[in-house]
Amino acid sequence: MTHVVTESCIRCKYTDCVDVCPVDCFREGPNMLVIDPDECIDCAVCIPECPVNAIFAEEDVPADQIGFIKLNAELSPGWKSITKRKPALEDAEEWKDKTDKLKELVR
Repeated sequence: MTHVVTESCIRCKYTDCVDVCPVDCFREGPNMLVIDPDECIDCAVCIPECPVNAIFAEEDVPADQIGFIKLNAELSPGWKSITKRKPALEDAEEWKDKTDKLKELVR
């Protein structure tokens, strides 16, 4: 089992979750984070840290976000590991409550 970053992270990229991860399983893309499913130990400490509620245990991913399970696995090998908190994207506050952001994802 693993945890999954979903659509809410797109165009926000808050990194509060990164600071608490004991195994450094987060990967950083241009405008989103993902979790490497091969590194995640299913500890769940990242879930309450996410200010936009973008992280779910795989079995709890909402039905309309199921595609993000595959997307995290697909993108994580090509994105660099992130191990320290960084500022969110400049316009994160404008994007944090928006939905239907998959088209905004920069791979």
